[in-house]
Amino acid sequence: MPRSASFRSHLLPTLDLAYPVMLSQLGHVLVNVCDSMVVGQTGKIPLAAVSLSVNVSTVVMMLGLGTTMGITPLVAAADGRRDVPGLGRLLVNGVWLSVGAGLLLACLGLLVPLLLPYLGQPAAVVRLATPWVRVLFLSFFPLMLFQGFKQFAEGLGLTRQAMLLSVQANVLNAVLCYGLVFGKLGLPEMGMMGAAWATLIARVLMAMLMAAYVLLAVRLRPYREAAAHQLLPDAAGLRRLVGLGAPIGVQMTFEMGAFSFAGLMMGWLGITQQAAHQIAINVASVTYMAASGIAAAATVRVGKYWGSRNGPGARQAGLMAYLVTFLFMSLMGLVLILARHHIPQYYNHDPAVLTQAATLLLIAAAFQISDGLQVVGLGVLRGLEDVKVPSVVALLAYWAVALPLGYVLGFPLGWGAPGIWAGLLLGLTLVAGVLLIRFRSRPALRQAAVNEPALTTR
Repeated sequence: MPRSASFRSHLLPTLDLAYPVMLSQLGHVLVNVCDSMVVGQTGKIPLAAVSLSVNVSTVVMMLGLGTTMGITPLVAAADGRRDVPGLGRLLVNGVWLSVGAGLLLACLGLLVPLLLPYLGQPAAVVRLATPWVRVLFLSFFPLMLFQGFKQFAEGLGLTRQAMLLSVQANVLNAVLCYGLVFGKLGLPEMGMMGAAWATLIARVLMAMLMAAYVLLAVRLRPYREAAAHQLLPDAAGLRRLVGLGAPIGVQMTFEMGAFSFAGLMMGWLGITQQAAHQIAINVASVTYMAASGIAAAATVRVGKYWGSRNGPGARQAGLMAYLVTFLFMSLMGLVLILARHHIPQYYNHDPAVLTQAATLLLIAAAFQISDGLQVVGLGVLRGLEDVKVPSVVALLAYWAVALPLGYVLGFPLGWGAPGIWAGLLLGLTLVAGVLLIRFRSRPALRQAAVNEPALTTR
């Protein structure tokens, strides 16, 4: 890797690495988009039940996914140092970490449904959501296994494989979802539960194929051979992965937890508001996951420069990711403004739901830039292995500012659903601003060389 590079030279490598990750990341959210669209055709109560299920399960899922994201920057840094033995150890420890996290999340599926009656949601919604949550939590085990192998491959810059698998799995999920919900294609009619089982089957396939790629691909043989010397995890390696990944998981939990709690507050307003929230958050999550793909690419590129002690290269790679994200999310905001009355019709046909969803999509358009910049800020800081401070920023911005403000605007001041979303808009803007300031203020990024690799969290 060259010691320095012009700013413009980062554009094509960033896009080349980002677009497969964008499509792969979209795979996670498109499962929920497909489920919501299909189930929404059966009525607004089942759609509200999907909203409750997703709100509750996503918080737990993000903690697991975030914990495994510590694999990628460490792999990228080791790859920048050409440390093959270290990459072998990261492969072993990363897989064990993912298996353990997946088992824990699947077991939580036995407990979480017991909490649903105490969340203040309509009884009809809780009744439909309870069995859905149980099946959805079972799917977290294969999802985490997929994630472990995926994060290792992405740390090496191998992003297209996970993209292709995500596309295939989403096609399978869409076909199974349609068939099992409505009893089509020779499949049994299971109603909304058919969508949950379709998700489980699709995620099992994703895990099997991603594991097969990493364990069989010729180009990854040196790392497998290095890993074969010690197939059991080592305590120090696991501690390092958890030390880097756990704050990422906590940060993602704080962020997604804020949106999930906002969904619960929608349930306090009524089924119509909850169904509209599910539509709007589904649409906003599509653009968010696209921006998170750029952020993942930034983590890899910044991490490689940082691992090779090239501070200016890391800075330029990060700034290019910021620029690409700003342009992309500005375009997405314009799309949401123009299509806010049309998109909800693909989910449901209740006039009240459609009107409320269009209003929420207008607010979603307003926070596109903030949402994109905050997630890319997290990505570039992960490349520097800077994860603890962003977690604190997320905690304060979302839970000390955004949610209290959203509650005040939504309930005492009577703004309703738009008030809750206005609070989220402020939280996203605060996080985006603080993370950008933190990245630009890092003095090591302006030096010709970094004296020591960044191996500790800050």
